[in-house]
Amino acid sequence: VHIVESGGGLVQPGGSLRLSCVASGFTFSEVTMNWFRQSPGKEREFVAAISGSGDFTPYTDSVRGRFTISRDNAKNTIYLQMNSLTPKDTAVYYCQYSGTTHWGQGTQVTVSS
Repeated sequence: VHIVESGGGLVQPGGSLRLSCVASGFTFSEVTMNWFRQSPGKEREFVAAISGSGDFTPYTDSVRGRFTISRDNAKNTIYLQMNSLTPKDTAVYYCQYSGTTHWGQGTQVTVSS
């Protein structure tokens, strides 16, 4: 299993970023994938998930309405579109094969003026 996130960076408050996560080594279209994030000094927290078909997409309350998770099974990729970013969204964002210990290395998102 191999999972790689990308798309992080520095953005001003109110801005947008789109994260990508490419996975391989398993039947991608059949599994739920998750986005988590971890800020300095805090525990890793759940952000959003997407079922294999894309029909089920739960979000944590703090991002609902601002973030959108999606997937392209033909590309073995999930995305996290993040809009209206605030400094509280600053974290390392991780992609996870749901229910397993398979994680990517993370991508840093920094929201600052």
